[in-house]
Amino acid sequence: MKIAIVGLGYVGLPLSLQFAKSGVEVLGVDVDPAKVEQINAGRSYIQHIDAAAIQAAVAAGSFSATADFRRINEVAAVIICVPTPLNKNREPDISYIISTGESIGPHLAKGALVVLESTTYPGTTEGDLRPVLEKLSGLRAGVDFHLAFSPEREDPGNPNSKVAEIPKVVGGMTPACREKAVALYGRAIKTVIPVSSCGAAEATKLLENIFRSVNIALVNELKVVYAAMGLDIWEIIRAAKTKPFGFMAFYPGPGLGGHCIPIDPFYLTWKAREFGKQTRFIELAGEINTAMPEYVVNRTAEALNAARKAVNGSKILLVGLAYKADVDDMRESPTFILLDLLKARGAEVAYYDPHVPIIRPTREHGHWTGVASVPWSRESIAGFDAVVICTGHKAVNYQELADWAPCIVDSRNAMDEIPTRAGQVWKA
Repeated sequence: MKIAIVGLGYVGLPLSLQFAKSGVEVLGVDVDPAKVEQINAGRSYIQHIDAAAIQAAVAAGSFSATADFRRINEVAAVIICVPTPLNKNREPDISYIISTGESIGPHLAKGALVVLESTTYPGTTEGDLRPVLEKLSGLRAGVDFHLAFSPEREDPGNPNSKVAEIPKVVGGMTPACREKAVALYGRAIKTVIPVSSCGAAEATKLLENIFRSVNIALVNELKVVYAAMGLDIWEIIRAAKTKPFGFMAFYPGPGLGGHCIPIDPFYLTWKAREFGKQTRFIELAGEINTAMPEYVVNRTAEALNAARKAVNGSKILLVGLAYKADVDDMRESPTFILLDLLKARGAEVAYYDPHVPIIRPTREHGHWTGVASVPWSRESIAGFDAVVICTGHKAVNYQELADWAPCIVDSRNAMDEIPTRAGQVWKA
């Protein structure tokens, strides 16, 4: 069997490799010619994906890449893994889905299966993607080709997370569409969970991320409340999670990052308005999580004030640009917000991240493109008035940070077990 996977990013590339390992010939399709070139040369552009896996798949003839959408007519199935960001008004932007549909539609073979994996609001697959595919292919969904939705479930940076072992939810436009999609994913994924419709599968992904967003907002709010009472939220969470039932630990931070939690809940908020419904929990959680960078900035100002310094004119280093520990993914990272806020207050800002040596172009923070991570040395770190820990990378030597930095603002509890000087560490 030969399939195409459109979008070779953090979702599409590992999925391609898993299908290739499972005896399926995979044609990776991407509009970025640099990615196509690197795949065909056996190189990886995502840190946690081993180049050896790409080389093995390419050498075996089970994986190749192209930017030519005309080759879609070679395959029996197309899986779409493209971004679904928010626009400047925090409304869903499904333009990447639509443009992908426009690119594959004219070349779609009769009897082929199309599966959308991009996170989106219920109704996108059938209400938005389907008309584009039908118009440009001249085929009817559910009759001449199959249409399904299966949400991506990636956990970058988690060494125990394997694509083959993460259960796959699948919903089809018709029972036959669902069966076709279940059979496809059954070739590469150990457990496939069929649901009644594309909409049910779309809603499943939103529920997963809304659940996380709301609970992270709760501990972020409690962090602020308990700090005012002189209590440590991290100690309290450690104690609470000893309860063997009825509690699940979530952890506070400097804000939300990544392509899922800061974005996906608002897809449902937007869609719910069409039905005259409000999503108050989602909107409140968004307000709380969005306010966290400002809280970290205020704590940094308090720490500097204790040393008789102002934010204006101070040199401040942010440790961790990636949105999550031990990955190189910068998407929606709250560190960008912190850089902007501190710079606006007159600080001289820089960052250190062992996984992000230089800032790559981003949709919303292009003004930081090309800025490089500072070197990790006593001379470099000691030259800053304050260091703010934004991401808890394991590769950072926190004992050296304690030895070198005069003032540390810790938003990730990274310094909890590190010997430090009295008054040196401020929790945020």
